[in-house]
Amino acid sequence: MLNLTDDEIKHIYEEIQVLHKKYLNSFGVRLPRLKTGTKFTKNALVLVYLYKKINQKISKTELTSFMKIYYPDTNEVQQARHLAAQGGWYILSGTRGDIEVKKLGIKNGEYQLISLKEHYPKFTHMRRESNVSEDEWEQLKKHYDHRCATCGSKEGELNIHYPSSTTKLQKGHMNPNKPLTINNMIPQCEKCNRPDRNYFEYDKKGRVVRIADPRFILKSDKKIQKKVFEFLKLKFDKENKSLDKY
Repeated sequence: MLNLTDDEIKHIYEEIQVLHKKYLNSFGVRLPRLKTGTKFTKNALVLVYLYKKINQKISKTELTSFMKIYYPDTNEVQQARHLAAQGGWYILSGTRGDIEVKKLGIKNGEYQLISLKEHYPKFTHMRRESNVSEDEWEQLKKHYDHRCATCGSKEGELNIHYPSSTTKLQKGHMNPNKPLTINNMIPQCEKCNRPDRNYFEYDKKGRVVRIADPRFILKSDKKIQKKVFEFLKLKFDKENKSLDKY
């Protein structure tokens, strides 16, 4: 694990700031604040660490150990995947089934910052932008009794399915293909709001109701993929024949 002084962190952040302004700002990629009050922000610390070891595979364990220097109560660092999917930074995660991840050999629980001259390929600024005020967010959590809509874990208490973790609620997308608005949002704990959840569309009760990304099928074995292909082919062949009549 790297040991960075406060001055080194500031200097690295300034380098990132210059590159962000030149290459990424116009795409809506969000630069995290360096500090809140006198403390470095978690997002800034993760970004600085990944940039210091750019194009190297970094384990979540290593990132968590680094974070604990500044935030001793940290259980598990989640900032890296949020910086990519929600912030637009070109950070690859081993938990995603991307072809690029497989080519680079990034394992589950590992991250790699690829470039600061390109944004994350799947990042869509308008889809991820949230205009929800803190008051609206608090009202939404109150409506759900401060519980995760999906698993029911209560904010501030031990997670129902992961009793070693304290529940923290996050703004979960109902339909990840639409903007993150108050009407397209449910509170989810950080466990239920995992990156693979972007594959699904949820209802107000936190239940999966549709597939939001067809690439989810690639996670199934080949027999299931073949059945899905045959089912859809039959469906569209019938529709095309019906259209041919007219």
